[in-house]
Amino acid sequence: MFTIRASSIKDADLILQLIRELATYEKLEDRVTATIDDVKNTLFINNPNAHVLIAEEDGEAVGFVLYHTSYSTFLCKYCIHIEDLYIRETKRGKGYGEALVKAICDIACEKNYGRIDWVVLDWNQPAIQFYKHIGAEELSEWKMFRLNYDDIQRLAHKTKH
Repeated sequence: MFTIRASSIKDADLILQLIRELATYEKLEDRVTATIDDVKNTLFINNPNAHVLIAEEDGEAVGFVLYHTSYSTFLCKYCIHIEDLYIRETKRGKGYGEALVKAICDIACEKNYGRIDWVVLDWNQPAIQFYKHIGAEELSEWKMFRLNYDDIQRLAHKTKH
């Protein structure tokens, strides 16, 4: 039987394991610095803004979606940003990914959120095809930018001229 459930602090080990599996699939495993304590603190203890839904088949985790709220000034509405959506390789193509996205859509509808956004690596054609299949729009006119931790520290401590 297939179910989707909200995660709890008891799932911290599982969530970190799934994050590492996703990072390996994305060839980014060297970038995962999160610990079990980080997962517990940021997702469950310290006023979390991020949430995880876990997809299970017969009680075994097959995937997860990690999401958080954002805000659109143009819409003047809260939105959802999907940070990670991952289905274990042997379980792909069975509708679990679509079910997780539907669960996020249900949350967005319930809260009257304006949209759902996410990014995907440009080489990840299976994911891109899946997103197109569910009707997502590719926003080719937008570019993503990021400040990493060191850049944040550098800019925050920069002397004003």
